[in-house]
Amino acid sequence: MLGIFKKELVSAPKELNSPYQKHDQHQNQNPLKHFLSSNANAFNISFGNDVSLAFDPSSHTSLHQQRLFSSMDDIYCIFLGGLDNLCTLNKQYGLTKLANEPMFVIQAYKTLRDRGPYPAHSVLKDLDGSFGFILYDLKAKTVFVSLSADGGVKLFWGIAADGSVVISDNLGVIKSSCSKSFAPFPTGCMYHTEGGLMSFEHPKNKMKAISRIDSEGAMCGATFKVDIYSKTQTMPRVGSEANWATWGQGA
Repeated sequence: MLGIFKKELVSAPKELNSPYQKHDQHQNQNPLKHFLSSNANAFNISFGNDVSLAFDPSSHTSLHQQRLFSSMDDIYCIFLGGLDNLCTLNKQYGLTKLANEPMFVIQAYKTLRDRGPYPAHSVLKDLDGSFGFILYDLKAKTVFVSLSADGGVKLFWGIAADGSVVISDNLGVIKSSCSKSFAPFPTGCMYHTEGGLMSFEHPKNKMKAISRIDSEGAMCGATFKVDIYSKTQTMPRVGSEANWATWGQGA
């Protein structure tokens, strides 16, 4: 799967950009063209010059490798992997038994965005299985990305030559378009346009960047891990007006 977002939508941590990066528009490949050329059954959807989403539904051999796409009410979700407790989650959120994983993610997102009294990390902790997803809310112009903590699914993100943020499970696409400015997306974490990167397993702890050095000795985009010694400052949630925009606050 692939998501390409203009830097105005996804403000990636500055450490993701390699200090030794020298982007060359002629050498760096277009991530969408690369993805489509290497996945014969892939399709894509673009929203002007701001966002492109693509995935190949045929490139999976097991539940944890399945790639699914759903959209509803101008919310679009690409899902990689599987949820072991999907039936229970669908019942909890009032969905039919036929609802698949991206349908559930969209419904959970809408609930958090519009009515939810709980921060997003509380919902993500309830998901059992190996998963990674990219969600784009067209009306709100927000991006929501998350990766399970078990390491069963891998995602990567990087900064392309034009400053766009590229997110994919295809490492070849990431490397060809982002050169040295890329890193694994951290497990057990989520990213939201308004709140940035945080751990849903340890929401009260800050994230820290750890430098990466490639085989040639050049510094690449940093990886990100939970800083067990550093806490975020939280404020109490008040009233029913608190919605998913406060997802970064402690419960």
